[in-house]
Amino acid sequence: MQENFCSRIIFRRKVIFMQENSLQWFPGHMSKARRLIQENLSLVDLVIELLDARIPLSSQNPMLQEIIQDKPRLIVLGKADLAANVDAWLKKFRDENFSVVAVDAVKGTSIKNLIALAKSLAHSKTHKLSKHGAKPRAARAMIVGIPNVGKSSLINRLAGMNHTKIENRPGVTRAKQWIKISDGLDLLDTPGILWPKFDDANVALKLSWTYAISDEIHDLEPTVCKLLETLAEKFPAGLIERYKISLSNDARELLNQIGLKRGCIKKGGVVDTEKVLRLVLSEFRAGKLGKVSLDEL
Repeated sequence: MQENFCSRIIFRRKVIFMQENSLQWFPGHMSKARRLIQENLSLVDLVIELLDARIPLSSQNPMLQEIIQDKPRLIVLGKADLAANVDAWLKKFRDENFSVVAVDAVKGTSIKNLIALAKSLAHSKTHKLSKHGAKPRAARAMIVGIPNVGKSSLINRLAGMNHTKIENRPGVTRAKQWIKISDGLDLLDTPGILWPKFDDANVALKLSWTYAISDEIHDLEPTVCKLLETLAEKFPAGLIERYKISLSNDARELLNQIGLKRGCIKKGGVVDTEKVLRLVLSEFRAGKLGKVSLDEL
C-alpha cells in the first residue's frame, strides 16, 4: 500500500499528492469562489453555512469568517441522520456563540427550526429597514458549503415546503435565483459558490470519504484502506453488523473478508478489489456502516 501512497496524480489541472499515508488536494478555484460570495453578500441579510454533521470541522471553510465579516451566520449541520455525537457538536457551536441547528434534508427533520432561526437572525436588518420607511420585505439568506455537503437537497427541501416557483429579480444575474422559502424568508441560490479548502492531509481524507473530493481524481485503494482502519478503530460495530466479518486492524484483510462475504469475486476465485472499494465507499456514504463522527471534539 505504501507504493500507492507515494504516487502523484494530475487530473484536470488539479494536483493530488499522496505521501506518508495522506492525501493533499490543491484546488485552483478558491479565489473565484471567494469573489462570487463577496459580490453577492450585499444582497442578503445572513449566510447559512451548511456543514456535514459527520465532519463539522473538516467541512468548514476557514476563510468564511474573513469573507462574511460581521454578516450574521447560521450554522446548519446537514446529514445529521448519518452522524454520531450530534448533540455534542451542537453544544460546542452554541458554547462558541454560534446559532446552529442539525437537520436531515431528506426527511425534513428540523427544517422549520432552521427557517425560524434564519428569520430571527435577519430580524434586526429587516426591522431597521422598515423603521426607516422602507417597504417591509422578507429576510434574505445565502447558503454556502463545500461540494457534496447536501446544499441541493436542502434547497429542494426548503423550496418544496411552500411549492412556490423560482423567480428572477432585477439586479440579479441569470446565474442566480431567488427562491421563496416561506412567508418571511427568501433564499439566494448562487450556483458555483461551493468550494473546497483542503490544506490539511487528514481533512482531505475525510472529505474524500464523504465525496467532497471526486473519486475519479485519486487512488481509491489507500483512501478506502484508511477509512476501514478508522472505522475498525472507532466504529467497529457498523462494520461487523453490515458485513458479518471478523474485526482486524489490517485493512487489506478487511477488504478481502468483505469481498468474500459479498461475492465480489473475479475469475479464478480472486477478490475483485476495485468492486469492494467502491462498495465500501457507497455503503459508508449511505450510512449503512452506522453513524459516525470523524472529527474530534
